[in-house]
Amino acid sequence: MGKYAVINPETGETVKEYPDATAAEIESALESTQRTYQEWSRTTTVAERAALAHRAAELFEERKDELGAIINREMGKPLDQSIGEAEFSGAITEAFAKNAEKWLADEELEVEDGLKSFFRFQGIGVILGIMPWNYPYYQVARFAVPNLILGNTVILKHAEQCPESALALEQIFLDAGFPKGAYVNVFATHEQISTIIADDRVQGVSLTGSERAGSIVAEQAGKHLKKCVLELGGSDVFIVLDTADIDHAVEHAVGGRMENTGQACNGSKRIVVLDTVYDEFSKKFEEAIAGQSLEAGNYGPLSSEKATETLKAQVQGAIDQGAEVLVGNNSPEGNFYTPTVIGGVTPEMDVYRQELFGPVAQLYKVSSDEEAIRLANSSPYGLGSVVIADDLERAERVGNQLDVGMVFIGGAGLEGADVPFGGVKKSGYGRELGKGGMLEFANKKLFRFAE
Repeated sequence: MGKYAVINPETGETVKEYPDATAAEIESALESTQRTYQEWSRTTTVAERAALAHRAAELFEERKDELGAIINREMGKPLDQSIGEAEFSGAITEAFAKNAEKWLADEELEVEDGLKSFFRFQGIGVILGIMPWNYPYYQVARFAVPNLILGNTVILKHAEQCPESALALEQIFLDAGFPKGAYVNVFATHEQISTIIADDRVQGVSLTGSERAGSIVAEQAGKHLKKCVLELGGSDVFIVLDTADIDHAVEHAVGGRMENTGQACNGSKRIVVLDTVYDEFSKKFEEAIAGQSLEAGNYGPLSSEKATETLKAQVQGAIDQGAEVLVGNNSPEGNFYTPTVIGGVTPEMDVYRQELFGPVAQLYKVSSDEEAIRLANSSPYGLGSVVIADDLERAERVGNQLDVGMVFIGGAGLEGADVPFGGVKKSGYGRELGKGGMLEFANKKLFRFAE
C-alpha cells in the first residue's frame, strides 16, 4: 500500500489505506483533464459552468453531516467544526457561482487611439492543486471552484491523511454535473507531483502547505515556466492597544488561537498587548485558555503523532532557552495537547521566529504602538493580523504598517466566502477567494477592433 491512509488521530487506529497512483493513472489524469479543457471548457459559457457550481454548493449542504464525519475521523477536527467547514465550503462555492459572470465580465480599456479594446478573462488549461490536511474541504473549494467556472480543469493532489475527503470531493463535482476530466483526484507521490508540474499540458500549480513544500514547488514551477500560487505558513499577530472592552479582546484572541485546535495558518499565534491593559488582559486571557474544554468541544486532538511531537519539541525548546509556561504543561496525552500560553519569549529564542501549529499562544507585552509594529514585523511570515483598539483610525494606522497580506480590525475571524485571502513574505504569494482569487489562473486576453 502507499502512504495515503486514514489514521484516526484520537485513537491511533489505521482505518483504511489507499494505494499510491500508478504511472498509468497519472497519465490518464493528465490526458483527461487536457481533453476536457479543449472539448468542454472551450464550448461552455461561464453561466453554464457556474450553474454546475451552484449544484455543487447544494451538495456540500446536503452532505454536510457525512462530510463532517469524514474529516473528524481523518484529522481530528471537532465534529461541529467539521460540519461547519463543509457548510462554509458550500457558501464559498455558491459565492463563486453567484458572482462569476460579474467578476469575469469583459474589462473595457480606455486607449489613446480610441479603438474598441477590452480584456476577456478565460481559462488557461490544466491546473494542479496540492492541498493540506487542516481544512480538507475549505482549501479545495476556494481553489478548485473558481478555476472550474473560469474554464480551467483541475488535477487535485490532497494530503496523504485525507484520502476519504479527497474522494468525497471528487464525487461532489461529478454528481454536480461536471464532466469526467474536469476535476480529477490523484493519490500522487512526491515524484509524480514533479512529473505533473513538468508536463506541458499543465499550465499552473497552486499549493497550500508548509514553507518547505512551497519552496520546492515554486522552484519546480519556475523551472518549467508555470504560474504558481502559494499559501504557506503564518505566525499571525493579535495586537491589543488601548481598549475599554478587554473581555471582547480576550474572546477574540482565544477564538483566533483555538480555531481548529490551533491548526490554522492564519490563527492568532502571537498575542501582543500594550502595557496599559496588559495586566487585566493577560489574567483574563490565561484564565480563558486554561478553561478550554475537550468535553465541550473547544478543541480536539492534533492531526497526527508527528504534529504532536513537533509542537512538543518546539515548546520544550522554548522552555530550555528560558521561556515560561504560563498555562499548560507540554505533556500531551496521545495527540491531545493541553491549550498553552508561553511568555518571556525573546528574539534570541528559536520559537520567536517559528510557527506553532497547535493550541499554543505566545504572549508579549509592549510599551508603544511602534514596539508592537516592530515585533509583528520581525516574523519571517506575513499572512494575517488582528488589531484591537477603540480608536479605529489608530488601529488602521498600525495595520497600515504591518508587513502582512490581511489586517482585521476589531476582531478575529472576519474571513468571508467572497473575501480575498493571502499573504506576503514567507507566507507565500497570490490570492484566493473573491474576484482576485478567480483571476489568478486566468488568461487576460486582449481584444482590439480596427475602425
